[in-house]
Amino acid sequence: MQLNMAISYANTISNLMRKTKNTTDKTSEEALPEWAENEIKTVQFGQPETLVRTGYILDIYPEQLKIDIQLYEALHDGRTIVEGLNIPKSLSMNDFMKGVVYEFRIKVFKGNLSAGLIELLRSKYSLQMEAIFSFELQELQLMDVESDVAKTSLRSEGEDVDEGD
Repeated sequence: MQLNMAISYANTISNLMRKTKNTTDKTSEEALPEWAENEIKTVQFGQPETLVRTGYILDIYPEQLKIDIQLYEALHDGRTIVEGLNIPKSLSMNDFMKGVVYEFRIKVFKGNLSAGLIELLRSKYSLQMEAIFSFELQELQLMDVESDVAKTSLRSEGEDVDEGD
């Protein structure tokens, strides 16, 4: 799974580079150097950190087992929108609802980039990037915002589904 994530990030970075450069500039069509692509594809993710945040689902991609979410509390890097949050197969995406408040338990994987790649992305492509992050939903709980009481709990990894009042 980590190799697929790294390859996906290499493609994403390539797309970002094309968007950030002037399309009339001949150098803008330069591909990411092979050594840089290889580093991105083989990035080593550390142990995940588990965070709990509230927010809501922006979009659902059942075919890819991914969702996009908006968070009320920012992550450590300042982001409040997480795109492409991986969903374990053990969760039923049919129960997910857009625009409804959930409490998300998210595994955050971080892969640091080398100083050389950081400098290349900054100087040549105007990208401020020191690490690659991957996000996996571990659990989500539907929140009853009016009474601040959880209504439903959906858990991954074969856990029972609890229903409250």
